[in-house]
Formats: sequence, structure tokens, C-alpha cells
Amino acid sequence: MEGRGEAGEEEEGEEEDGGALRITPQLLKASTGEFALESILLLRLRGRGIAHLGCLGDCTSLEWLDLSGNAITQLGPLAALKSLAVLNLSRNRVTSLEPLGSCHNLQSLNVAGNLLSSLQQLRCLTGLRRLESLRLRDPLARLANPLCAAPAYRAALADMFPGLKAIDGERVSGRGSELYQLCRDLDSSLGRGGGSAGAGAEPPRVAQPWVEAGFWEPRPPRRSSIMEEAYKQFGEVLQECRELSRRADDTIAQAERALNSRPDPNSYVF
Repeated sequence: MEGRGEAGEEEEGEEEDGGALRITPQLLKASTGEFALESILLLRLRGRGIAHLGCLGDCTSLEWLDLSGNAITQLGPLAALKSLAVLNLSRNRVTSLEPLGSCHNLQSLNVAGNLLSSLQQLRCLTGLRRLESLRLRDPLARLANPLCAAPAYRAALADMFPGLKAIDGERVSGRGSELYQLCRDLDSSLGRGGGSAGAGAEPPRVAQPWVEAGFWEPRPPRRSSIMEEAYKQFGEVLQECRELSRRADDTIAQAERALNSRPDPNSYVF
């Protein structure tokens, strides 16, 4: 009976605390099959009704985490996840992202469908130099945050996070970043020239090319110093292998000559 009780505790996995569900070691081990929490790299706890993150901060090696579709309000334990790269918190009740400011390896963050009401609540993420994708709104899933009601919130996000490559799933950086900046400059120029031409109107400027000369030409592949050093070391090791092979061939040839020079015992006549 005692063993059955322990098995039932592991299957349930979540403890009730005032009617709210909390992440426990039993839940984490049952969901991943890992014995040690420090060994968990990927974790998916979608739609479990979780309200408290509990011991999730003990998964210090966690790199990919999906907590979408729960009832989470506080993110405190996530501050300990220094290796976290991908985080999905969509469809929760989050009002503050402050703990995520410590997740310096974070690259992709989805917080669509939460209760973020101001861009100031995102200031805590400006120190995340590796952040490339940020989603606050998901039209297909009909998820958003109150701050998404502002007409220019995406432009404000692009200014606040210049390293972003995608906002709400739409590409704004990389090979598309020049087009994004071009459209902004074009809108600004049209806005300045939208009034009626008067006596003090500036003469039209000479048209300039949209991109710099050579923009469309293929760029030579870049080789980092790490790759250069790796190629150098590989060449040295290859040269040593060739030298060892040559010495081995010489040694084998000498041994064969020595064996051939010995008289055949069967040639002696007694």
C-alpha cells in the first residue's frame, strides 16, 4: 500500500496550494523522465492549470520551456534559468516580466495573451542582447496584450529593441531590416511633403538609389578567427598523421627485409 501511495503521488505530480496548482519535483520528473532536475533541457507543461512555478528554478540547465495556456501570474523562479533560450508564456496572467531580465541567454519570447498594459513593463528586457524574437500578439490564436491597442506599439518595440529580428512573428531585421527602415523613411518624407506647395517650398531633391552600390552583389563568405585556428590545427594534425604513416611504412619495410634475410630452417640438411 505504501508503494502504491508513492506511485500515486508521482502520477499526480502537482500539489494544491489554496486551490492553485504548483510545479513540484514529481511533476518535472514524470514529465521528462529525468531523475535530476539539473539534467532537464526541454520542458513542455502546456495547459496544466499551473498557477505557481514552484521548484522550476532548480532546472538550471533548462534551454526550452513551454508554459502556455496556464494561470501563471508571477515569474520569480525563472530568474534562475541562465541557460534558457526559448520561452513560451502565451495565454497566462502575467503582469510583470521583471525576472526575465536575468535570463541573459534568452533568444525567443512569446507573451501573447497576457496582461501587459505598458511598454514600460518591457524595459527590463532591454539588457537581453541575444533576444531576437518577441511576440506580444498572435492574430491567428486571437491573443494579445492591452498594450497592443496602441497604434504604433510595434514601431516603439523596434526602437526599444534594435536587435530584434521578428516582432509578433513578422520579420523586421536581417535581410529585411533595410526594407523596414526604408519604409519608415518613406513614410516620414511623405508626411513632411504632404502639405500644399507654397512660395517657401523646397525644390525637389535629386533622386537617390534606395540601396547602396553593390548591395545586390553576392558577399564573400566570412571566416571567423575560431574557424581559421581550427583549420590551422587540423592541417597540423593531418601533417603529423602523414609523417606517422611514412614512419610506419619504413618500419614495416625494414622488418620484412630482416625476415627475408634469415636463412630458411628447412634448408639445412642433417
